[in-house]
Amino acid sequence: MKAIFMKAIFLLGFALAGPAAAADVIEVSVYADESYPPYSYKEGGEAKGVYPAIFSKAFERMPGYKVQIKPVAWKRGLMLIETGQGLALFPPYDRPLERPYITLSEPVLSEQVVAFCRESAIKTGKHPPTWPDDFYGLKVGVNAGFNVGGEKYKKAVKDGKMFEDQAPSNRSNILKLLLGRIDCYLNDRLSILWEIERIKADGVYAENSQVIVEAAVISQELAYLGYTNRDNGRYSYKADFSRLLNQILVDMKKSGEIQKIVEEVLSK
Repeated sequence: MKAIFMKAIFLLGFALAGPAAAADVIEVSVYADESYPPYSYKEGGEAKGVYPAIFSKAFERMPGYKVQIKPVAWKRGLMLIETGQGLALFPPYDRPLERPYITLSEPVLSEQVVAFCRESAIKTGKHPPTWPDDFYGLKVGVNAGFNVGGEKYKKAVKDGKMFEDQAPSNRSNILKLLLGRIDCYLNDRLSILWEIERIKADGVYAENSQVIVEAAVISQELAYLGYTNRDNGRYSYKADFSRLLNQILVDMKKSGEIQKIVEEVLSK
């Protein structure tokens, strides 16, 4: 009789503790750029690439949080963060004047932004040419919502010395470059080279395509997870979430785990 009573007490305690324990787990949505391969892209409706792989590992180590990574168009992701409708988005660069609504995490990776151009469009004999002075008069492609090229480039565009053309993704910009519809394309070096290889593998790289070359290194950029600071307390757990994630990212970098993840993703 005593055993039956104790079992009943145990089951009652489990039933009462179960919902409370479940309630302690906070479900979180983090947005990811869906068109920035190999760093972050959408495939089969899921976020794939270097950053989703890194953050998935990190999120698994955050007790009390269940994090879902949702791929989204970059401009929409920025809008969600700016309006406080989303908690966080990756991978923004540090743009405090352009994006004062974003608070940054511990830096995750360093990316190198370069200009790939049609060989025939580079008129200067200098090697390497100076960015952006030696590129005046050219039509430059960028991904929509991306802020790349530097202040001198933006002034050249504003003054009509250069011309900017936006497209939604790496592939669309590279195809425009191959077809001669733009003269140069600005983005991360690894991202451009990776997409060119995919274009070739898909048989889209025509024999009569423009010859394109890496023409200039523009900048080194650190990439982060960017949190909204326009949520007005909507995400009460944000400070704790940020603190935990930052420490995990520091540990992953120190141990070499992040670099290992990068190599594993790119080798697939």
